[in-house]
Amino acid sequence: MIFDLHGFGDQLIAGTWMTLKLSLASVCLGLILGLLGAIAKTSKNGFLRMLGGFYTTVVRGVPETLWVLMIYLGTVSGLNALGGLFGNPEFALSPFAAGTCALGLCFGAYATEVFRGALLAIPKGHREAGQALGLSAPRIFWRIVLPQVWRVALPGLGNLYLILLKDTALVSLISLDEIMRKAGVASNATKEPFTFYMAAALIYLGLTVFIMAVLHFLERRAGQGFVRNEL
Repeated sequence: MIFDLHGFGDQLIAGTWMTLKLSLASVCLGLILGLLGAIAKTSKNGFLRMLGGFYTTVVRGVPETLWVLMIYLGTVSGLNALGGLFGNPEFALSPFAAGTCALGLCFGAYATEVFRGALLAIPKGHREAGQALGLSAPRIFWRIVLPQVWRVALPGLGNLYLILLKDTALVSLISLDEIMRKAGVASNATKEPFTFYMAAALIYLGLTVFIMAVLHFLERRAGQGFVRNEL
């Protein structure tokens, strides 16, 4: 089989699946954090604006690698103590959970600014129209604001997801069996680093092309019913 690669082809496929699961779990967490952060930063409440600004400043100011290591290694003592209360003193975050938290946290900080820009792009009159119809604030946000935010934010969020996909390689530092860790193990076993790292690069490239096609479809679907203003 062409993709056998000295018996490590199946391992690379398994690493690809792990990479996809990690990236999707992280982006789900990041979208929630990003939307909450954007709501906080555009709020009329000064404390919420300060809290949103603190989140984006701190998270974006620390490299993703350090967040992965801090969340995985820095929570060991606390979780061991918590687990001890329930008879499980070795309780700790799995590499997958730690990677999801770290990458989701970082994605959310950048997504906050994308969502904030999208929220500010929605004309104020749309909200006022909802109020005139007697809609509650949550209903206005869900039925009027959010669909438009999704349309405006989608290109930026798609770009962030492609960056996140490559950042999953950082989780190999905490022994999660994603693409780069599988490639590294295969490289050490066969002494053919170029072969396996090139295979990993081609896998990332293939995933990127596929995701870009999906994003293009989603952008076209989100733009249905909207007229683009031509300059």
